Amino acid sequence: MGKNMTKKHYLVTGITGFAAPHLARLLLKEGHKVSGLIRGSNGRQMDLLDILFSNEIDSINWIYGDLKNGMTIKKIFENNRFDGVFHLAAQSHPPTSFDYPLDTFENNIIGTAWLVEAIRETQKNCSFMFCSTSEVYGDSCKEVGDLKEDMPLMPNNPYGVSKASSDLYIQERCKNGFLKGFITRAFSHTGPRRGKNFSVSCDAYNLALIKKGIKKEKVLSVGNLKTKRIVTDVRDMVRAYYLLMQNYQNGQAYNVCGPAENIREMGFYTDKLIEISGLKVRKRVDPKFYRPIDIKIQTADTTKLKKAINWKPEISIDKTLKDLFNYWMKKL
Repeated sequence: MGKNMTKKHYLVTGITGFAAPHLARLLLKEGHKVSGLIRGSNGRQMDLLDILFSNEIDSINWIYGDLKNGMTIKKIFENNRFDGVFHLAAQSHPPTSFDYPLDTFENNIIGTAWLVEAIRETQKNCSFMFCSTSEVYGDSCKEVGDLKEDMPLMPNNPYGVSKASSDLYIQERCKNGFLKGFITRAFSHTGPRRGKNFSVSCDAYNLALIKKGIKKEKVLSVGNLKTKRIVTDVRDMVRAYYLLMQNYQNGQAYNVCGPAENIREMGFYTDKLIEISGLKVRKRVDPKFYRPIDIKIQTADTTKLKKAINWKPEISIDKTLKDLFNYWMKKL
């Protein structure tokens, strides 16, 4: 990518989550300085050895702080200079948001607002990327077709509401001159380090349990296999985030999604993982894997993204699922 690009200093929030370690690796590879925001000096960064090499972990500047503590966040920005912030930290599990809506709001809305305020007060030239989600559109795709960035935000779960609120707040801050930044509305993606409470990764995890002999019954509990998604590799997604940071329009939202021809029923990903595992298992529908309010289908218009950056997914779904299954085999 940007081999002749000036070395920059980026702060990545959610560094011990799913996508952020992959982004950190890319930033380091591109020659940039990376700081990672982490809550508490409890050694959690060593958990990243399942994705990052030890020298990569040592290369990251670890900053301790809680996004919900505004004074702490402000001090971080007073004591460090950043060229950009990739804000990936969130409570990002839609079903969990039904059980803990207030916690979801506090983490996703208040935490984001404190971060934006710290930038506004201390570093106005720092670029800010807010990682939003396709969940902000709700279930409108089945009626309108490919989702476009200028469509109304109609989330149908507390997680989607929390992201839509922050999404709109970032737009307002940028429009009124208080912030330089952009929004990525990430559609379905998976890969190594995806939590086992998320679809696709849940299947990979349980198949690995069976393969290892930890789970004796050769039965795979599944949810709704008829919903349709375009599932992209996390490593392709973070590449889009990075490229947009180099060439964004202030205050704009960008759908980040694979091509429409990659739309598949969720059952496809389950069956492909079973094939990869080499197991013979029986699928059993389990109501607990159904969302309280499900989204039938999601496809995106990515015209805006393509105009901004030269990006398309490069990693095949076969490789993504193989790497995900092997991740859980190694993790277990």
